[in-house]
Amino acid sequence: MMLSHRVGQACHVLVLVLCLSAAEDFDWSANNHDSFYYGTFPNGFSWGAGSSAYQTEGAWDKDGKGLSIWDVFTHKKGKTFLNDTGDSSCEGYYKFKDDISLIKELNLNHYRFSISWPRIMPTGIRSDHVNEKGVKYYNALIDELLKHNITPIVTLYHWDLPQVLQEKYGGWQNISMINYFNDFANLCFERYGDRVKYWITFNNPWVCSLYSSYNSKLKKCAHAKVWHTYDTQWRNKQRGMVGISLSGDWGEPVDITNQKDIEAAERYVQFYIGWFATPIFHGDYPQVMKDFIGRKSAQQGLGTSRLPTFSSQEKSYIKGTSDFLGVGHFTTRYITQKNFPFNRGSTYFSDRDVAELVDPRWPDPGSEWLYSVPWGFRRLLNFIKTQYGNPVIFITENGVSEKMMCTELCDDWRIQYYKGYINEMLKAIRDGVNVKGYTAWSLLDKFEWDEGYSERFGLYYVDFKNKNKPRYPKASVQFYKRIIKSNGFPNQREVENWKMKATETCSTSNQLLAAEEQRNTAANILRLIHDPLTSHMEMVTEVVVPTVCTLCILISAVFLMFLLRKRN
Repeated sequence: MMLSHRVGQACHVLVLVLCLSAAEDFDWSANNHDSFYYGTFPNGFSWGAGSSAYQTEGAWDKDGKGLSIWDVFTHKKGKTFLNDTGDSSCEGYYKFKDDISLIKELNLNHYRFSISWPRIMPTGIRSDHVNEKGVKYYNALIDELLKHNITPIVTLYHWDLPQVLQEKYGGWQNISMINYFNDFANLCFERYGDRVKYWITFNNPWVCSLYSSYNSKLKKCAHAKVWHTYDTQWRNKQRGMVGISLSGDWGEPVDITNQKDIEAAERYVQFYIGWFATPIFHGDYPQVMKDFIGRKSAQQGLGTSRLPTFSSQEKSYIKGTSDFLGVGHFTTRYITQKNFPFNRGSTYFSDRDVAELVDPRWPDPGSEWLYSVPWGFRRLLNFIKTQYGNPVIFITENGVSEKMMCTELCDDWRIQYYKGYINEMLKAIRDGVNVKGYTAWSLLDKFEWDEGYSERFGLYYVDFKNKNKPRYPKASVQFYKRIIKSNGFPNQREVENWKMKATETCSTSNQLLAAEEQRNTAANILRLIHDPLTSHMEMVTEVVVPTVCTLCILISAVFLMFLLRKRN
């Protein structure tokens, strides 16, 4: 199975694979959580929003860009929702100045984006060719950000591997990737490092590693090599920082008095964020991973553990290779002990011997795996503080989606999500956790991997049906903007007033967007009527689906069509 397929599946379905229904005798309210805290963040705290290249740029085959594994994967029918692709997406390649205006309007301090490896190295190999048009694009993006006093935080790898490297070498299964990735990173340091001071090597490598028999060792070595390259060749000149972005859900014991549940919950987190963080901070895999996978490997009659081992040289090379830790966090699970017999197959999930449960009362407005559980965020951050020596932390991803056919700019659920999660982060900072910045995920609605455009994470709504891809602010834009302006939550009355004003603003925006959709729908109907070769499927996807939740728009457009035909 191709790497990209694994990524797509992992992103959206893996978390619920082992979920259990709630036990009837379990008291979901047994674990009490702190109330809302009013206060402000430390001076100099950095507020931002994020994106990634494949999800937003579009221009998939323009100006000398090479193919990525996602270009190839999405062009195969049946691989994504409605066969959506990132071919044009948000057209960020052409509209980056418009998007920076939105960033400026939000008063953000930083913007996180990724560099498309095949855009600047079409084959992924520096000695083959460097695409200067691609290099020029990111130069322009960085310069425009700095012109508006917005700090760029740049991710080197956000899953869009050059297709040539996948076909020729098998991608991240091949040790040669370490040097190819280092060459790519070195070019980025060379061309952009005079202005970029925050680098992220990998975004959430956990996703790409789940279905490769724990073969994530290469990514850790590749990350370490890039860190050492920067440390020896560029740090003294450029004075920047290199880190990695790791995602992690929090696991809470179902029964906080049951030792097995406590151990299961810790194991859940260690198998998640600890799989990558522990080697980087301590030089080796978590002991619990080595114990569990080693024991199950032996039970299966294997001579060695399915979890690779690091040599003493590799341990010392990897340990300490992160100037900061990027943390992506979205949700929480309740965890209980569950034994999985070794003779029923061996996977990452069965190796953990845990089962996941969710509280049926947790809000879940969008992605099927994403429940809003703010208090888990504080607990995860304190876990990181304790486990890894309180490193410098930047929150690199945090946000919530909606999954609906209709247009809705009054995203009250997203306001509640950001309010709760940002407040729990503030509490964690009061606990002594060294969080320096926060990145809302994401700035724009965008291509969501195998879910296509059916899920929306953006602060700004993107009208993907319109070839110009216009952006419209959701209510959460105004709410987040006020958090930034106040650097926190000053008092209850003011925070409640923010929400009221945000809702008023989005009502007006909703009306403008509805009017635009009405015009577009009318135009589509007229085009379809006058084009006898148009297929029925095109009629469905371009007219019916976009107006499922705005039937009045469709009726108005049909009526308009009737009047025009009568006039003729």
